[in-house]
Amino acid sequence: MDLTNPLIYGVPCFLAFILLEISYSHTHGDKDLYVWKDFFASGAMGVGSAILGPLIKITVLITVFTYTYEFFNPIVDGVRTNIMGYESFGYAWYVFVACQLADDFTYYWFHRANHEVRILWAAHIVHHSSDHFNLGTAIRNGWFTLLYKPFFYMWMPAIGFPVEVVIFALAIESFWQFQLHSQYVPKMGWVEKIFNTHTMHQVHHAQNVEYLDKNHGGFLNIFDKVFGTWKELDDDVEVKFGVIHAPKSYNPIVILTHEFKDIWADVKKAKKFSHKLIYIFGPPGWSPDGSTLTVKQQQRLSREHKEKSPDVAFSRPN
Repeated sequence: MDLTNPLIYGVPCFLAFILLEISYSHTHGDKDLYVWKDFFASGAMGVGSAILGPLIKITVLITVFTYTYEFFNPIVDGVRTNIMGYESFGYAWYVFVACQLADDFTYYWFHRANHEVRILWAAHIVHHSSDHFNLGTAIRNGWFTLLYKPFFYMWMPAIGFPVEVVIFALAIESFWQFQLHSQYVPKMGWVEKIFNTHTMHQVHHAQNVEYLDKNHGGFLNIFDKVFGTWKELDDDVEVKFGVIHAPKSYNPIVILTHEFKDIWADVKKAKKFSHKLIYIFGPPGWSPDGSTLTVKQQQRLSREHKEKSPDVAFSRPN
């Protein structure tokens, strides 16, 4: 099986759907959906990922997965056997289904970690840095996430899923995540009870306080519901896309590195070693004096404000 085939076939589809959405938006009076400077910045991120992706896939992802699979699943008496004693998984249809579910569980925690660990957020913020939500934003991906994402998934080949099956599940995840970045798909009724949908992903890309760090799931919303991060789109709330501390630049290098620069500035000014570590590995927004707030702190203040003054809009402290 050619491990690169799924996403190679996907790239022309991505481009076709982006062009279709651009055409549709212009013919239906929604010319502000795409801003060209913003779109070209997203495109630069996408091209960079397309160039770096295959190289990193070969040197990191496939190497790590293959080594892990073979180490934990040696051939014993001619049979690939997991070190825990059972025969490693094959290529039956139910293995693909189980692997896809395992992928979605892993994606949830990988994605959530990208929002809750600042050094990872510095890599992931690239994807959220646009003030626009469209299929062009879907390809606005950080390059540094490619380096550490495989390590979240190592447990899957370790327990016996063939490397090809894991790669295929990752590709399906990428296809689903791409198509979620559209505002033209309405709420989908019963589908939203199980699957992560377009309106749920709008919540994920919003900077409204109540929407921050919600809906991390891949193609399912089950894990968001189980672990308390699910949020439905409120039709009465105007969604504001983007991030609180945006790079305010269309320069790809600035978009890629601005949060790393901010982390370095915070680390240099920190007086305690423990504070330096928290600035790197703690939640985004953390500060020892409360001058900036984490998402949980902002949401707690917002709830307290609504309880005291339900008719007055909450003003974000930072």
